Order: sequence, then C-alpha cells, then structure tokens
Amino acid sequence: MASNNGLLPTTATDATPKVEEKIFKGSAMTKRGAYAAISYMACAVLLVLFNKAALSSYNFPCANVITLCQMICSCGFLYALRRLKLISFNAGDSLTVTDNSKTLVPTKTLMKTMPLAMSYLLYMLATMESVRGVNVPMYTTLRRTTVVFTMIVEYILARQRYTPPILGSVALIVLGAFIAGARDLSFDFYGYIVVFLSNITTAIYLATIARIGKSSGLNSFGLMWCNGILCGPVLFLWTFTRGDLEMTMNFPNLLSSGFLVVVLFSCILAFFLNYSIFLNTTLNSALTQTICGNLKDLFTITLGWIIFGGLPFDLLNVIGQLLGFLGSGLYAYYKLIGK
Repeated sequence: MASNNGLLPTTATDATPKVEEKIFKGSAMTKRGAYAAISYMACAVLLVLFNKAALSSYNFPCANVITLCQMICSCGFLYALRRLKLISFNAGDSLTVTDNSKTLVPTKTLMKTMPLAMSYLLYMLATMESVRGVNVPMYTTLRRTTVVFTMIVEYILARQRYTPPILGSVALIVLGAFIAGARDLSFDFYGYIVVFLSNITTAIYLATIARIGKSSGLNSFGLMWCNGILCGPVLFLWTFTRGDLEMTMNFPNLLSSGFLVVVLFSCILAFFLNYSIFLNTTLNSALTQTICGNLKDLFTITLGWIIFGGLPFDLLNVIGQLLGFLGSGLYAYYKLIGK
C-alpha cells in the first residue's frame, strides 16, 4: 500500500515518489523504521502480559489454541479490511483494485510465500519444544544468542556484513545473557540442542520475512495474509490431533467474561504484533527485529515483576540484564547514526 494513501505504512517495498525521511542527517533508520521498532516492542510487552493472564491467572492449558485463535482473528481482520478497500496486499497497489481470487492474492504469489510459512511452522514448533528440559533462566540466556544466529543466516542468504560497532554491541548482549544465567548453567544436551535449533529457526524465519518481503511484491498485510491462510489449516490439524480442541471445550472458564476479554485483547494485540514484526523486519532488518526482541524482554521482565511479582533479586541477573540493555541501546544508537 503506497504511503500517499494516508493510511497505515506497510513495507519498505512500497512505491513512494519521495525518499524516506531519516531520523536525522546520516541516520541509517527512517522515522517509519523507528516507529515500527517501537510499536513492536510495545505490542510484544502487552501481549506477553495478556497471554500470561490467560495461561496462568485462568490456568488455560492450551497455548496452541490461543495461537490458533490469534491467527484466525488476524486473517478475519485482514479479509474485512481488504474487502472494505481500507488496505491492499501488494506494494503500490490502488485500494480500488478488485481481488477476483478467493485467496485475495494470485496463486503464484501465494506459492512464493511457502518458504515463509514453512519457516514459521518450524519456528513455532521448535520454540514450543525448547521450553522443555531447560530451566527458565538458562532458556532466556540461550535464546538471546539468537542475534548471533540471525547475523549468520543474513550473511548466508544476503551476504550481509556488519561494522565493528554493531558486532561489539551484539557481543555485549550475549555476554550479558550468560552473566544473567550464570547461576543456572546446568548442562542438558537435548535441551541445549533444541534451544539452539529454536534460535536457528527464529533467525531463518526473520531473514525469510526480509527476503520474501522484497521479492514477492507483497506488503506487510499481504505477507501476514499469505502466512495465515497457509499456516492456519496446519495449526488447526495440529491442535486437533493433540486433543487441545477437546480440552478447550471442556475448560471450565471457557465462557467466563473475564477470560473471553483477555483472549479478545490477546488476539487484537497479536494482529498488531505480527504486523509490526513484518513491518520492522522489512523496513529495518532481521537483526534489528532480533535486537528489539531482546530489548522487549527487559521491559517485559521489569513490568512482569511489578505486576505479577515472584522474581527473586540476584545481583548477577541484574548485572546481566543491564549489560543486555546497554548492548541493545548501543545497537540502536549505531543504527541511528548509520554505523
């Protein structure tokens, strides 16, 4: 969707007659890119809190069903917005273009996004499995090494190179992660392998968003739509075969007004979160998205401690978190000044 429509921005592939306005002279990040990064972090923090309320406060046992509801709602929102001609799915398309296809995008374009859907499913399955067998501090520590895997995947796929200041800020983030989890460095071979596999699939997923976003001609809404209609049926079959749908129907608080409100807000936030992930990754980079994820974790930990409590004070953990925050801040600074 072209930015001169006066509606939501979509991706860096939008056809605009003017050069993007930078944050300031020499900046490598545009204002749209900065807004996308900030929007992602805000939506992610709020979504974690609502998901925690559903899974912990109401003791809902099926996280996969919540993910399925979020995907169905996102596709529903996108379908309605497209039919009302409020958004387009292709970069530079007029909002008045009529979609004759039932999928709202050409089948050939839909097939081009298959690698994105496959990488998303692998990322989702690996992430769900990675939380087993590894304690939470060690899981958080190992997951923050995703930035390294992202840099490797971007180099393999796009020969992307990074400057010494960027490499230094990433090293600081990883160092902070291991210091934060230093007291819980218990070794579990299977657990470590699965977490590192989760890191690899996360890096591939983000790099695939950036790559397909530039080659498919789709904007962020189009990428979300294709990913949803390809992954939705697979996720539905997954939850059905695991018995999650049956467990959901027998959940005692299923029709509770409080639970339904929490799930509703979770679905709405998931829509905006997915949009901001696609937007941030295509406008900036897969590495920027990963750094934003690390920065988001720090805000989530702080806000979660204030709201839910239960987090014991540990000096090494605090030092590690501060180093991670410093590394993320330095990355943002170097990105802004164009280094």
